[in-house]
Amino acid sequence: MKVEEIQKIAVVGAGLMGHGIAQEFAQAGYDVRLTDVSDAVLDRARETIQRNLDMMAGFDLISAEQAASVLPAIQMSTSLAETVADADVVVEAVYENRELKEGIFRDLDRLCQPHTILASNTSTFLPSKLARVTGRPDKVLIAHYFNPPFLLPLVEIVRHPETSDETVSTIYDLLVKIGKKPAIIQKEVPGFIGNRIQGAVLREALWLVQQGIATAEDVDTVIKSSIGRRWSVAGVFEVFDIAGWDLVLNVAEPEPHGLGSSPEEAVALIREKIANGDLGVKTGKGFYEWDDASTAALRERIASALVQIARWD
Repeated sequence: MKVEEIQKIAVVGAGLMGHGIAQEFAQAGYDVRLTDVSDAVLDRARETIQRNLDMMAGFDLISAEQAASVLPAIQMSTSLAETVADADVVVEAVYENRELKEGIFRDLDRLCQPHTILASNTSTFLPSKLARVTGRPDKVLIAHYFNPPFLLPLVEIVRHPETSDETVSTIYDLLVKIGKKPAIIQKEVPGFIGNRIQGAVLREALWLVQQGIATAEDVDTVIKSSIGRRWSVAGVFEVFDIAGWDLVLNVAEPEPHGLGSSPEEAVALIREKIANGDLGVKTGKGFYEWDDASTAALRERIASALVQIARWD
């Protein structure tokens, strides 16, 4: 199937990620179907999409006319069968539970047309595990979005050994067409690219705090005020290509600074936080103290910055 043949998109799961994925396809002019287990969940998705559109229109990322066209283009239903029956591409975006996702992929394989491509937004499970429960492994892959999907352009396309080149190229072209910046991961690996890099940074950041080398606030200051700013416009290989790999080696060889932490040490600090009930924003305390005002301020700061960065593209 070629990207020009795609007419209808179905999204399974209207929660944290699914509603934003549906929103983007509708913004791009596609006929979109969105399903979840209850009308209450779909009503919340509708309200959240409207807030997203209002914000984007307020920042002139989309026109008022375009914003007004999005929700009418999304047909919502609690019936999975009705939602996916004539879809050309289905994106699954339900809760990260392997049994749940495998069950949905079994149903999708049964309910969808033979040509339908099945993609999962999972950040946890490998595409081969989902493909094996279907009769169309060549049409199964991961399309991993980042939150919020309507402001972060990356989608990691993760293939498995049986995913066809045609399936990969069709999804790649589809994502480019709607304004995303897809990256193809040719060999499935846990964590893909983004989460592996993010996890490595988190692991070392936790070790620095554990050892009393710096506070969580100072680690965040270093990231926000230096490498975080650089990485928003140039990737790690671009940055060090500018520096020169001879310089990098000269700096690293005399006193190599490998990762100070082990995975077990990093997890130990997280387990300690959880045992104390310090889960972050949801409990009012993590490494920082949170209330409604400070939480709202952080979300607004992140969203505003992402809007400004989006204007650079």
